[in-house]
Amino acid sequence: MKAIVSLTGAALLLFSGCTAEEVEREPEAVPVVAQRPQILPEQLQVQAVGSARAETSAEIYPQAAGLVRAVRFSANDFVRAGAPLVELDSRRERLAVDLAQVQVEEASQLLARYRRIEDTGAISQSQIEAGETALASARIALEQARTELADRTVRAPFSGHIGLTEVDPGDRIGPDTLIAQLDRRSTLFVDFPAPETAFSRLGPGQVVSVIPFSNPDRQIDARVIAVDSGVSAERRTYTVRTAIDNSSDQLRPGMSFRVNFTSPGVPRPALPEEAVVWGGEGAYLWLVQGGKAVRTPVTIASRREGLALVNGKLGPRDLVIVEGVQKVREGQQVDLVQPAGVPPREVRLRRSAASGATAR
Repeated sequence: MKAIVSLTGAALLLFSGCTAEEVEREPEAVPVVAQRPQILPEQLQVQAVGSARAETSAEIYPQAAGLVRAVRFSANDFVRAGAPLVELDSRRERLAVDLAQVQVEEASQLLARYRRIEDTGAISQSQIEAGETALASARIALEQARTELADRTVRAPFSGHIGLTEVDPGDRIGPDTLIAQLDRRSTLFVDFPAPETAFSRLGPGQVVSVIPFSNPDRQIDARVIAVDSGVSAERRTYTVRTAIDNSSDQLRPGMSFRVNFTSPGVPRPALPEEAVVWGGEGAYLWLVQGGKAVRTPVTIASRREGLALVNGKLGPRDLVIVEGVQKVREGQQVDLVQPAGVPPREVRLRRSAASGATAR
């Protein structure tokens, strides 16, 4: 047979070794610090290293093989579009042009004689047509000879500064011989990788700050003129191209730049990072509501200069505990102690009688 035993409060106290006076006595206040959140815009910050290239750049190769007779430039010269850079031996090509001109003259004279006697019936229409064809063929041969002669002189395709060359008079070069690189560098393009997360906010028209490694004290505003058509699946970045003015000619293609870009985003509550507590279910904050400590789950959207910008049910008037968070328990009664005009607020907590002090 089971015995049912009812214990009175006094018996429980006696069993536990505690007095009623000890149970009713509230624990000492726990000093903590609380404050209201700041509302700050979430910032997108991009820091990268970019490389410069000329607005227009070309590696110069000859069209034909041959012996170099003259090099008409020096390193870093500014050359105009069409200016001769390298001249190859062209004696054979000049002879070919002369021969083609003679053939054109002969074909032209023959056709002229045919036309003078065309009405006499001494020549057929087919002979006249053959003369016309011969003249057209001779003219084409002349143009071909002139083209081959022109290919013996390598000219600048556009105006710009030309670099070093390893070609000298007397060298024999071919179509695979690099003569030099020509750059139009009054404007430089600075390309850099940007993270995928910046894709919607960093595009054409935006302005970024670029600082040349060669002159860290100089900061240049660079305007984004284009972005790559895709995002790299391996690096999760995309290429951004910016343009900077280089009319002073102090910068060079190939230089590296430190790139900085900051963009304001969605306003979010911001609190010191130490206010965020981590538990088994993620991050949370301790709020003071109705005189009690209340646990509120949050997620961290970003971090900024010691502050955590969070997502959660949190408004600008809420009071958040920022120091002493490890001592706080759910439902603790809160006593706010705040000297007039002195933020943040000092909060004293005490266990609520409703939460109970259980004798064991």
